[in-house]
Amino acid sequence: MEQIGHSETLVARTARALAKLSLEHEAGAFIGGEDDLLHRLGVSRPTLRQAAKIAENDRLISVRRGIRGGFYASRPDASDAIRTLARYLRLKGATLLDIMAVSRLVSEEAAALACACEDRGLREMLEQFDADIDQADSVAAMIAAEAELARLVALMSGNPAIELVMAIGYSFGMEEQGTGLYRDPEQRAEARKLQHGLCRAILDHDADIARLMMRRRSGAMAAWIAGEKS
Repeated sequence: MEQIGHSETLVARTARALAKLSLEHEAGAFIGGEDDLLHRLGVSRPTLRQAAKIAENDRLISVRRGIRGGFYASRPDASDAIRTLARYLRLKGATLLDIMAVSRLVSEEAAALACACEDRGLREMLEQFDADIDQADSVAAMIAAEAELARLVALMSGNPAIELVMAIGYSFGMEEQGTGLYRDPEQRAEARKLQHGLCRAILDHDADIARLMMRRRSGAMAAWIAGEKS
């Protein structure tokens, strides 16, 4: 039993070493061949291969075979992680209302922080979104527009933790099935009005109004969803 425990610890330690090597290189960079890493890490071939599987599952390395084979630096795909979290929440019985209850205050903070964003590219994207909002007049288009607006606001906030929370929320919303959200033309019209208000507040650097518009937007969506469930 002691030998098994030692072996498991060595594999985990080797996996951490591989991850550390990966993070010291740019994504896609060559870390080394198998024989080179065996010598560098001082482990057996079976241990290295088991550790490589762990690091590869964590998207921190990629292992290639053939002439240019070896170990390459990799990075986790955020979108994969977000989709996995959204599906996990569904399996636990979470609803879109549950997600909104948690993300509501985060969204308001994101809106306020976004007002300080001076990134020209992001501001131009928000301006273009604001100009195109009125073209979104179908259920699918409105859901996609809400997701895109949330993504832009999160990026403009400059806070990676906010980006993650909001990304889980809009990923969950994009996958939402069995809801009548936005099927009512009046809902779509009101949603577009709220989107315009939020965009203008952010572009005008008005944090107080941005918070208010995000609060109204979240409140309206929650009321519409709750009304469908009642």
